[in-house]
Order: sequence, then C-alpha cells, then structure tokens
Amino acid sequence: MTDRRFSDLNQFLRNLKPSKIFFLCDENTHQHCIPELLQNLETEIPFEILEIEAGETQKTIETATRIWEIFAEFETDRNALLANVGGGVITDLGGFSASTFKRGIKFIHIPTTLLAMCDSSIGGKTGIDLHFFKNIIGTFALPEQIFVYPDFLKTLPFEELRSGFAEMLKHGLIADAEHWEHLISLDEISAENIAPLIEHSGNIKQSIVNQDFKEQNIRKILNFGHSIGHAVESLFLKNETPILHGEAVALGMICETRLAVLENLISEDIGNYIIKNIQKYFPHISITDFSDEQILSLMMNDKKNIGGKINFSLINGIGTCLFNEYCSPENVLSALDFYRNNAAIL
Repeated sequence: MTDRRFSDLNQFLRNLKPSKIFFLCDENTHQHCIPELLQNLETEIPFEILEIEAGETQKTIETATRIWEIFAEFETDRNALLANVGGGVITDLGGFSASTFKRGIKFIHIPTTLLAMCDSSIGGKTGIDLHFFKNIIGTFALPEQIFVYPDFLKTLPFEELRSGFAEMLKHGLIADAEHWEHLISLDEISAENIAPLIEHSGNIKQSIVNQDFKEQNIRKILNFGHSIGHAVESLFLKNETPILHGEAVALGMICETRLAVLENLISEDIGNYIIKNIQKYFPHISITDFSDEQILSLMMNDKKNIGGKINFSLINGIGTCLFNEYCSPENVLSALDFYRNNAAIL
C-alpha cells in the first residue's frame, strides 16, 4: 500500500506527465532513501537513477558534464524531469545541470537532509564550485516543486542534523526572534525535536526570496554568517579536510556577530548572548592554520561584493539584519582573532 505521504508526489507526476524521469542521488541517499521512494512511486513513466559519490568535492563542472552526457545519451527532451533526491550538494548540482541542459529542463527537489529541507532547496539558487570557490558558477532557476518528507531525517547522522540546524538558527537571527528563541530552547538536536520547526524555518527563507528573487537587496540578509563561513569552508576544502556547511556557517555567524558588536550594530551583551547559544550546539573549530590573508583573499571573491569591497550582511538585533554593510578591515581581523582566541563564552 502506498504511503499517503507520497501522494502529493504521485499526483504531481500524473499532472506533469514528463517524458522521462531521472532521479539524481548520492550513494547515501541511494541506500537509505531511494528504496522507500521507489516503493511508493506510482507511475509508468520510464525512469533512471543517477548516482554520484557523496560530498562537496562532487559539486564540480566535471560532475555536471557527466550528467549532461547521460541526458544526451538518453536523447532527453525538454519535457523530461530531474528529481534531486539528497542534500544541498544534490539540489545545487542537480538544479544547475537541469537548468542549463537544452536551456532548461524541469526539475524538482526531494531534500533528504535538514539543511536542504529548510534552506538550500528553497529559493531557486543552483550552483557548482570552481576550484575552491563555493557556488561561484550557477543560475537562478526555480524547481517545479519541493517535496519534504521529515522521516528522511531519521537516516541522518547527528552531524548532518546539526549542520542544517545552523541555517535554522540563521533564519531566526535575521528575521524572526521568536523562531530563534524556540530553537535555542531545545535541549538536544534530534529529528523529533526539529521536525515541527522545519516548515516555519523554510517559510522565513521563502518569504525573503519572494521579495527579491535575484538577490539585489533584501535577499542578501540570507548570507549572514556566510562571508566568513564560506571562506573558511573553502580553505578546509582546499586542505582536503572538508567540514560540513552548517559547521562553517555557525563559525561564520559567531565571527560576524562579533563584527556586528565591533561595528556598533548590537551591544556586547546581545552579541555574547547570541554567541553563547550558538556555541551551545556547535563545538569550536580551530582556524589557526589559516592566515588572515588567506581568509580575506577568499572573502574578496565573494559574489556579494561590490566595487572590490567585502560586503557583509550583519544583524542589528535578534530577528533583524542589514545588508551591504562595509566594515573596517581592522574590525574584520579583530573578529577573526576573537574566534581564534575564544573557545567559549561562559
């Protein structure tokens, strides 16, 4: 008997009537999620499963080329559908591959990680990495639909759950103080505790995206924690010791919260309160191997920069955020030193 949770997906396929379906996944989602999905799939439309290795290192033009080549081999037309079953790597890569093949075939997201459910599958950003520059190649392209099945969270290791939790914390900090307070009241990060909060977190992001799809103004606030976070994530990737995206975002939010204090946007007390609550869930990650010059160099290549200046999105309170904030280099370096030298705020 088909699980009722999958009825929306089956009805969508009946209405769309694609010529062919491709399911893009990695080895983890192939093992843990695809069997349940196929067991509940009701369609006579021919489909293929495309599996890639797991991890950020697969989000490259080479992987996208392999996907395009498979599309070409199957003589894929523009009525085909790509279903991206996985986390942020799969949704970013799959969306990019679909949006560029024959100038765009339809795609949907079936996110299987918390980060993808509440953040990366939402908003129509697709992307791949170039060398060690995160998401520097990509398109704005919306999926036809996003199908969220929170039970998939039960297949995740704790670290992956925590990674997605960072983006949920970000949503609260930039736009919804009550959501932030709900999140930091959780005694532990678990699928059961988080599942009821996913929809609201995703709605916060969707509301911001609806106001500014092409990221000309307010959508930039979604990058809070990412200017420094992406740079550090890239350096770990370059050293072949990758950290999870949410871990980098948590690190970035701590640094950029401190930067907001130094720029007199929030008080020291509020800054410490925020940092303490992020540190409650995320252990300190040493960045002593990375110099200021290495981090700043990568930050200079950030997509949000204008006129060669590092462009920050910084909170000016809990639940509110500014964008296009230009900070003094001294304060940026001070914020990095603060993180290096402060394992925890008590």
